Amino acid sequence: MQKAAALNSPACYFPLMNGRYEVKPGMMAFGSCFGNGQADKQVFQIDENFADYRQAKLLARAERLSKYYQSYDYSQTVAGAIARLIVERLTQEHPQYFDYQKSTANSFIFYSRLTNEKLYLDANWELQRVEGSTVSPVYASTLDALAAQIQEDITVICCGNDGRNWLSAIHLCYPNHWSAEEKIGKDFAAIHTPVAGIEKINRRADAIVNTMIYRQPMVRFAWGLSTDTRLNHHPEPPPGLLVSQWEGRSFDPQNPKLYLRIERQVIWGLPESKTALFTIRTYFRDCTSLKQDAILRVKLCAAIESMSPESLIYKGLADSKANILRWLNTV
Repeated sequence: MQKAAALNSPACYFPLMNGRYEVKPGMMAFGSCFGNGQADKQVFQIDENFADYRQAKLLARAERLSKYYQSYDYSQTVAGAIARLIVERLTQEHPQYFDYQKSTANSFIFYSRLTNEKLYLDANWELQRVEGSTVSPVYASTLDALAAQIQEDITVICCGNDGRNWLSAIHLCYPNHWSAEEKIGKDFAAIHTPVAGIEKINRRADAIVNTMIYRQPMVRFAWGLSTDTRLNHHPEPPPGLLVSQWEGRSFDPQNPKLYLRIERQVIWGLPESKTALFTIRTYFRDCTSLKQDAILRVKLCAAIESMSPESLIYKGLADSKANILRWLNTV
């Protein structure tokens, strides 16, 4: 069967119109309009760059799966609820690309027309086998297999009866200078401790996790600057590459390349399972184009100017801030 190809353009976001760099929850109602029509109402956005995003995931998995995929105290009940949510959203949001049906009374078949892969799942949504796949290594779980069908990274946070919370699953092939292996099993506050300016938020960590799980679905945005459009910026380069070649944080005024790296993050709580799905979709906007728009240029420059010294270090901009601002203001 011939693969389908997604043809729609990527959604477009600019989450710094207030001209400030802020560390805050910034959660808005899921489905809020940002000018992208139906895409703003989708948890999982599929666009013309699907093949590139999938290739990046397959390369990461082939390098070392455990570097990008981890789970901890991820119960069968939670795993099944998350798998069901992902499958149901994909088939509702993109019926032209995905469908699933009952195979027998106790099993399902999920099919992607984008990859031509069929996932056979049992009554608990556990992966039994895959048809049409040449992926190596073979899929380790339902979550691993489903993550390879989408353009988002996936994290799952759980809450126990005792009130503690922990990162229970993470499939992170597009990391922005953080690591699945380092974060898995940690609670919300510990996960975010390295973020400059996070202290006020971390004092409300338990309340924020409760909001993620028990409130209506939400969307938020994060952003930074990168000197390339590589999706995978794991802190540890693949074998044979130097950190300086890999990290995408070396701005050269003589050969300026700069991109606004934007993350659209969707939070979807499952109160009955005391868990929340947290998706991360990465986009790039070329700053060469942004600087031609006077409004966007002013907002971007103001946001960079507003960063604290600690935030500049955290975002990898401490050494390049002056050169970047000079370049942005040279039209």
